[in-house]
Amino acid sequence: MAKAQEKVSFGQRLKQIGMVFSFTAKRDKWFVPLGVVAVLVPLALTVVAVMQWGWLWLPIGILIALLGLLIVLNLRSNKAMMNAAEGQPGAAAQILESMRGDWRVTPAVSSTTQMDMVHLVVGKPGVILLAEGNPQRTRGLLGQEKRRLSKVIGTAPLYDYLIGQGDDELSIRKLRMTLMRLPRNLSGKDVNALDKRLKALSAARPQMPKGAIPKNMRPSKGAFRQQRGR
Repeated sequence: MAKAQEKVSFGQRLKQIGMVFSFTAKRDKWFVPLGVVAVLVPLALTVVAVMQWGWLWLPIGILIALLGLLIVLNLRSNKAMMNAAEGQPGAAAQILESMRGDWRVTPAVSSTTQMDMVHLVVGKPGVILLAEGNPQRTRGLLGQEKRRLSKVIGTAPLYDYLIGQGDDELSIRKLRMTLMRLPRNLSGKDVNALDKRLKALSAARPQMPKGAIPKNMRPSKGAFRQQRGR
């Protein structure tokens, strides 16, 4: 379950907005021009309204201009964040962890030394596997995880996606929308039960011992490195 969000003061909120503003302005060349238009057009209409019907329209026009700027900031910051996240290892898991709704995300349930990884997601659509990295290697990881999960998920639907820009891959920009459009096949009770079974399966995986690893027990460079789920 998601933790209760801490209250943020007005000053902290303004600081956060300023950071998002600066981040977006540096990465999106259209943000500042669109922001200027979003502010100037309502203000110009406000001047006309004040001249015609009085000063009552001044605060209304200012509020509309601020609202327009915030809408542009929201849209363009999301685009800038997607651009920054594209190609970054673990970006898909980070995006899903910030999504609204009951999504149980376990980053990098399977990975390689080349930073290829598969993330496990449990939600009302069912079980979802997201692979990031080299397509040839991640397809092998996906196949391993699908065979492993098939033993415990029963009749729950299983979806898998390769994150990337190829013809048969899912762009990270479309990840949220794609998952939100999946059918809701499970109830909340089903999600809880499925999540417990998958956590038990992950806990049953053999763990690497702490401390130095004897030379005769060290894996080869090409061996897969399994990471324990949360």
